[in-house]
Amino acid sequence: MLAINTLLQRQPPAPADAKKLQKPQLPQRGQVAGMDLGHRWYAPGTHITIRGLDKRFGAHTLYDNFDLDIPKGKIISIFGPNGCGKSTLINMIAGILPYDRGQILFDGKDVHDTRIGYVFQNYREAVFPWMRAIDNIRYPLKYLKLSKGEKDARIDKLVESFDVKIDLNKYPYEMSGGQQQMVSIMRSLVVEPEVLFLDEPFSALDYEMTQFLRDRLQKVFMEKPVTTILVSHDLDEAVYLADYVLLLSRNPTRVADFVPFDAPRPRTAETTLTPDFLRVKGHSLDIFQREVRK
Repeated sequence: MLAINTLLQRQPPAPADAKKLQKPQLPQRGQVAGMDLGHRWYAPGTHITIRGLDKRFGAHTLYDNFDLDIPKGKIISIFGPNGCGKSTLINMIAGILPYDRGQILFDGKDVHDTRIGYVFQNYREAVFPWMRAIDNIRYPLKYLKLSKGEKDARIDKLVESFDVKIDLNKYPYEMSGGQQQMVSIMRSLVVEPEVLFLDEPFSALDYEMTQFLRDRLQKVFMEKPVTTILVSHDLDEAVYLADYVLLLSRNPTRVADFVPFDAPRPRTAETTLTPDFLRVKGHSLDIFQREVRK
């Protein structure tokens, strides 16, 4: 069984001394021995800071001294050539996969001090088959100090936001694949995560369910923005959902470009016909094809 798509919430560390905040340097906790990271500042509004990240699989180097800043409250779509390490990157950020060297901080905290949600591509392995859908959604709340009324209120709000028409008293095996993935997404959101990870969440779904879940997620994000990292192999989807498209190179992987897309939400089919969408998609495709040819 894959990891539950939420980590426990812990209290954030005490704020740093005000004088120290005048010079925005990387926090010392988790500093990597032998690495001078202090000169690599991160901009205001940054939520996730990655510095000096290395990842190797045997003799193969996937990431080598990789840096990245992810802004708070934005949706970041990751797109790049096959094998460049898109899922590997979000799994390292989420704390699921260890990395060889480097530092990943969330507002100066470690991932274990950060409340996250994670939606896996394979919904069949992500939901608990012995639990009803409603109990799958409710499960992570057992780790939060909430009253029964507060837990019920969170679930009711999600059911309303997703406009759920199905019977949540059913078991996963009684539901379609798209319905199971909706349960998985709702379970990741019920904890009100600080960061949400989506690893190709729509790749196994039909077109109708994909459009439905994209629209529901947009509604949730508009109600309460959350830093979201989405892996997608569909360039239209990557641009359509994103505030920024993170384009990765062939490995050793680096940032090929970090492209903003600030079309207003909610986005619709008409969004994909606008000049801005076509420009960002075309630019992203050019970079993708350049990296593939390397």
